[in-house]
Amino acid sequence: MSYTPQQSIPATYMRGGTSKGVFFKKDDLPKEALEDQAKLDKLLLRVIGSPDPYNKQIDGLGNASSSTSKTVIVSKSTKEDHDVDYRFGQIAIDKPFVDWSGNCGNLTGAVGSFAIKSGLLDKSRMVDDGIIEVHIWQVNIQKTIIAHVPMAGGVVREMGDFILDGVAFPAAEVKIEFVAPIDPDETLFPTGNLVDDLEVPGVGTFKATMITAGIPTIFLNADAIGYKGTELQGDINSDVKALEMFETIRAYGAIKMGLISDIKEAENRQHTPKVAFVSPPEGYTSSSGKVIESSDIELNVRALSMGQLHHAMMGTASVAIAVAACIPGTLVSDAAGGGERESVVFGHPSGTLRVGSTIIKENGNYSIEKVGMSRSARIIMDGSVFVPADTMN
Repeated sequence: MSYTPQQSIPATYMRGGTSKGVFFKKDDLPKEALEDQAKLDKLLLRVIGSPDPYNKQIDGLGNASSSTSKTVIVSKSTKEDHDVDYRFGQIAIDKPFVDWSGNCGNLTGAVGSFAIKSGLLDKSRMVDDGIIEVHIWQVNIQKTIIAHVPMAGGVVREMGDFILDGVAFPAAEVKIEFVAPIDPDETLFPTGNLVDDLEVPGVGTFKATMITAGIPTIFLNADAIGYKGTELQGDINSDVKALEMFETIRAYGAIKMGLISDIKEAENRQHTPKVAFVSPPEGYTSSSGKVIESSDIELNVRALSMGQLHHAMMGTASVAIAVAACIPGTLVSDAAGGGERESVVFGHPSGTLRVGSTIIKENGNYSIEKVGMSRSARIIMDGSVFVPADTMN
């Protein structure tokens, strides 16, 4: 009987926002993985425990949800005026597939902390106490992100009293700024419209706001698809027909946005676009049992990630919400009551979140200077992850 040994790779298991993932320093990864994308994908799939026909990821570090089936690679930046490069891989649970098409806004909250802990920042950028602004180049989407990481005694301050709905325990607040999430030469609304009629064969035709800020996102009105907008995960994720409907909407929306040219391509682009539905403020009881009053929020938003209703809200989708809410005429703005605004508080399955954006309108065009929100991050385990030595064969 042949014997295959295991190989160890330095890795850090971290929570960032309402997600968890396995973080790697790029230089710690095997050389063959860095030289061959297919081998890198095989390695990361095995680390997380995919593909798993049982949908449990028992034989890896994933926890069988889109929020925990994630990997991050960080290195010293090759981009001028940036500290680190950050690459994100969303790992499919039941398929041998890694989606590199988008960013993870939640894990972005941990990238600065990981970079400091890993010695990737120049010594001149370090402070013993206070805040370090870590300038991050997000490789997937080619955008700048600034993480404001708190320091105490020369190390990252992880503990604090900041409460993030969707996370059980308090931690130190990490403010995140997504700088110019849309370049001047990019189209914020890829169809050219604030609201479109999205025709979905076999499902219906829906009013939709399709936006590319943060991550490509399709916003629908909750009542148009038979929902109130106060749903929790159990209300949707156990409904096979509902999930099929959302996936069909997502696929045809991707075509409308110009992200794919053939409906079948959506199968290999699971991370983007996202589908979300909005409704005016209405009270509900969150997944933790916390009562959210209608007066606590300005609208409700629910979003799907990797085919499932998210337990809270993706950080990148929160960027899309922030921008769309601050532009009168979008479905998101309408659900929040319309009008001009610089921030919005929305309800999600785990609670509430405030997001803000700085937007300039000139000659009918919108320029997004930055979008801000607060996250938190914590190292859960640090050391090595083990995979079979023949994983990349």
